[in-house]
Amino acid sequence: MMPLARWPLWRRMALAALAGALAAFGLAPVGLWIVTLLLLPLLPVLLLASGTPRQAALSGWAFATGWFAHGLFWIIEPFFVEPEIYGWMAPFALVFMAGGLALFWGLAFGLAHRWGRTSPGRVWLLIGLLSLAEVARAYVLTGFPWAALAQIWTGSDTLLLLAWIGPQGLAVLTLAVSVLPGWAIATRAPLEGHVAALLPAFVLAAATMLAVQTKPPAPNTDFTVRVIQPNAPQHQKWDPAHMPTFFRRQVEFTAIEPRPDLIVWPESAVPALLEQAEPYFDVISQAAGGSAVVLGIRRLEGRRLFNTAVYLDGDGAVGGTYDKHHLVPFGEYVPLGDLAAQAGLHGFAARDGQGYSAGPGPQLMSLGPLGRALPLICYEAVFPQDVNGAPERPDLLLQLTNDAWFGQRSGPYQHLAQARMRAVEQGLPMIRAANTGVSAVIDPLGRVRRSIPLGEAGYADAALPAPLPPTLYARTGDLPVILLLLIGTVALVWRQTRK
Repeated sequence: MMPLARWPLWRRMALAALAGALAAFGLAPVGLWIVTLLLLPLLPVLLLASGTPRQAALSGWAFATGWFAHGLFWIIEPFFVEPEIYGWMAPFALVFMAGGLALFWGLAFGLAHRWGRTSPGRVWLLIGLLSLAEVARAYVLTGFPWAALAQIWTGSDTLLLLAWIGPQGLAVLTLAVSVLPGWAIATRAPLEGHVAALLPAFVLAAATMLAVQTKPPAPNTDFTVRVIQPNAPQHQKWDPAHMPTFFRRQVEFTAIEPRPDLIVWPESAVPALLEQAEPYFDVISQAAGGSAVVLGIRRLEGRRLFNTAVYLDGDGAVGGTYDKHHLVPFGEYVPLGDLAAQAGLHGFAARDGQGYSAGPGPQLMSLGPLGRALPLICYEAVFPQDVNGAPERPDLLLQLTNDAWFGQRSGPYQHLAQARMRAVEQGLPMIRAANTGVSAVIDPLGRVRRSIPLGEAGYADAALPAPLPPTLYARTGDLPVILLLLIGTVALVWRQTRK
């Protein structure tokens, strides 16, 4: 620690940013979680090497900026759908997104330094405050939990722990596993200190082995489902010259025999508004040959535009709809746009059709004999609290998404990883239809049963996995972890400030 403390602040920040960027190799699609665990121990070193809360905040902010800049690099992709118009904005979007999200971590570092009076106290406060920062990032301003720490475990058996403690609990354990050994090494703690620092790692390993040994079987139902992937690039998706091709492609995949019990098309798959879609539905119903179909479409209600999922029964009649309720700020609507219209500033109001309007909230959709599904449109699947917010427990999760916006890099794979996490947390199967991929059928243990590769057109049939009993996390949500974090952190602050 001492040599690092003598470095100028800018050099420490540069090291922190580089380490954060490298640590993000633990996220999909690379998935090297061991790299993340080897670099997170730098966090307590940066904290203890800081002479002031300001230095600590800047060091933590730099590490997180590197992490988010690498983990969210896909955020530039939407700006290159029309590069001649929006391409120049891509670097600014990445810098402001990464730097803005990193403020949560910077604040945690600064407060841990200010409130901590001892080396162990500061490190324990860092674990608690960083965990609370991740909770805030998942909830504040509609939330954006992308690139969360728990996502590094998607390719390992540790993912099963989500059924017990959820993503926030797994993030706390991940921080403890990494930060405490970093503190022990940096401070040259005695032997008993090193042993104590390794206890969270033993807990994580033991819990993972227990979860593997006690995991329930995941049998299949008697139903077969089909996911359709048209592979419509975003710059062609709404081009009148290409829309008939993509629609015809989905119809052809739908008509392939033997037909399954349910066919799922991706988000906004029909090139018409719901009010004008009857001719399209007739074609789809004929191709489905009596099978039920769920598809994405847009609909108008007055002047409001909604992003909608529609269930067509075996006769081709609309048997249910769901409107997306968790919208992307600035991507699907402008915050306070309706309020701005009341003040005379028009052009941003959802009520006037400028962007999408939000639906009433999570709702179940009846799929006939297959049971009831919880529809999730696009990035609604990254919010575990939305899934827990369903009015009743569904029989399966159903995601319709257009990941063409995310390009061909890491974004689609990270989105798939988060869909797998939701399945484990709830103990429910997930049917996922993505425009350009990755479409998949996922079982309640987070395993991908069938998938269609990214960037390919096609379809995949799979037996529908049966749901498991409700998990502990499905019953409790994030509340127990948040309460424990708040109580523990407040107790630590009180004890430290008394010294």
